[in-house]
Amino acid sequence: MPSHALLGAVSLIKSKFGWAGVAVAVALYFAVGGLGSQGPRSASAPIGGTGVQNDAESAQVGFVSSVLDHTQDAWTTLMPGYRRAKLVLYRGRTSTACGLGKSATGPFYCPADSTAYLDLSFFEQLSRQLGAPGDFAAAYVIAHEIGHHVQNLTGANARVARAPRDQQSGDGGLSVRLELQADCYSGVWASVAQRDGLLEAGDIEEALTAAAAIGDDKLQRDATGTVRPETFSHGTSAQRARWFRVGMQSGDPNACDTFAARRL
Repeated sequence: MPSHALLGAVSLIKSKFGWAGVAVAVALYFAVGGLGSQGPRSASAPIGGTGVQNDAESAQVGFVSSVLDHTQDAWTTLMPGYRRAKLVLYRGRTSTACGLGKSATGPFYCPADSTAYLDLSFFEQLSRQLGAPGDFAAAYVIAHEIGHHVQNLTGANARVARAPRDQQSGDGGLSVRLELQADCYSGVWASVAQRDGLLEAGDIEEALTAAAAIGDDKLQRDATGTVRPETFSHGTSAQRARWFRVGMQSGDPNACDTFAARRL
């Protein structure tokens, strides 16, 4: 008989992604007793090397797997020659081709190994500490990291990395433009998800709330009471929400040229 953990995952995934999503999660779950080293389409590593710990974690793993695969299916259609990224889920810390990944870093993408790294505790932080609850808030984060993979394939990551450092940092700098483009790409995926009938009432609002919750200005104001635009790396709350909306409303990756935009 299926475990209670798997049943919890199935209930959550079916409500959002139907039985196709359930099939992906079940295959992943049974691959190596919880969280597989390889899903049916996307690679994933065990949490702390020990697999799923409880019902809630099992549901998170299944949800992440389903969102990841739908996001990559969308980009396979949107982008000729798209090559699928990998995703590693962990708690605490994990080794990566870009150095040590830590929970304090938050979700990140490593171009060196074409892998997104996600500490599952971030979803708890997003909901409880940053005030952005909801499964589609989490989906926005996953799609944003896959947006960075798209940038890796198009060469945008490399172009920004080669630019002089004084062009990279600060409000309006290349690093901010790179992050806002990933937000826009996340919105493009959300448009596909809406077309496929996967969205429910309030989902887009959850994503916009999440985008605004992790704006540089809000995070700095909450942490220190002051805002320093010259240190921005991801964009303001308004910018992040705006570019997600651009991608969502257009459904077109070509609308996400934040590098050409004079004002963000």
